[in-house]
Amino acid sequence: MALAELQEYLKLVPMVKKAPQGYLWVSYDDEADTLYINFKKPSHATDSELTDEDVIIRYEGDEVVGLTVLHASKR
Repeated sequence: MALAELQEYLKLVPMVKKAPQGYLWVSYDDEADTLYINFKKPSHATDSELTDEDVIIRYEGDEVVGLTVLHASKR
């Protein structure tokens, strides 16, 4: 891994620290061009909402447990 690439990953540290549970799991589906961000595992979303920015916010009760970012490569 090149040092420049490592520096890009290190930019994630502040976001992980701010995550609701202090955890962050991320996966990307190339075929669907969708980025999945989970703050809790396992999570069982009981509700969700789609924002104007094509981000689905997933809730378990009142707690945000994840985000689904649609059209991720265009961001």
